Amino acid sequence: MVIRTLRAAPLSRRALLSSLAAAGAASIFRPRTASAQGVAILTRPIPSTGERLPLVGLGSWITFNVGDDPAARDSRAEVMRAFFHDGGRLIDSSPMYGSSQEVIGYGWNRVGRPSQLFSAGKVWISSGAHGPGQIEESRRLWGVPRFDLLQVHNLMSWEEHLPTLFAMKKAGRLRYVGITTSEGRRHDEIEKVMRSQPIDFVQVTYNVLDREVEDRILPLARERKIAVICNRPFQQGALIRMVERHPVPSFAREIDCTNWAQVLLKFIVSHAAVNCAIPATSRVDHVRQNVGASFGRLPDEPMRRRIVAHVQAL
Repeated sequence: MVIRTLRAAPLSRRALLSSLAAAGAASIFRPRTASAQGVAILTRPIPSTGERLPLVGLGSWITFNVGDDPAARDSRAEVMRAFFHDGGRLIDSSPMYGSSQEVIGYGWNRVGRPSQLFSAGKVWISSGAHGPGQIEESRRLWGVPRFDLLQVHNLMSWEEHLPTLFAMKKAGRLRYVGITTSEGRRHDEIEKVMRSQPIDFVQVTYNVLDREVEDRILPLARERKIAVICNRPFQQGALIRMVERHPVPSFAREIDCTNWAQVLLKFIVSHAAVNCAIPATSRVDHVRQNVGASFGRLPDEPMRRRIVAHVQAL
């Protein structure tokens, strides 16, 4: 794809030199990965088992819904290749996300089916009786022998689906059970499930501007020993587009960040209750920036407050 782009729009000398300079800078600031540099990626344990997950995963909402387009499928496979190369594990998807599950399965197979994949799928159907069939179709599309985590998407018919998921877990056909919501919806019901059901994971929206879960959900997760996945870390791109109009703050160096994406992600994953943030992207350079937030120093509480104040002032 790069070759075709260069042929279609030849670079001027100035643009070429700028491009080379940017590439050089990218190589200097590229996150040091466990595989390439022997530097440990930052992880946090899943409370119910102690298994450790890297702090940044990969979402697939919109970005992996590319249908049968072969070039787009190959480009998403390269995103997955870079994600795994730099130490990533958890990939999240849902039957709601169009062709995303099939594209993930295609990409995982194309990059050699790395065993480090932590497959986080969802069940999203109103009929509890049809849940097992949807789960099996999702498993087939991903190409995995079993899911690591299955989540009831947006709490749809959770009373019917959770018994199915718990039974699968007991039978060894599933490792973890969870629930999800997004955009701050249904937090009262999320709390109800967290208090009454032996779930392993909860997925909620959390970012530097959407912090409602700090009041009750995140403390309850710590109390109940439930792992937390955070969706919409960039508000579906709106937040990153807003902050990128401004320079990266100088204090970013104090937490080993070289770009805005890493600052925003490190704010999220530095919360002690959070196990993983799942930014979605269709670009290799962006996935490498995102995973870079799993390395280096994390913000302490004064720095977290500083990040919030700085973004709110923009």
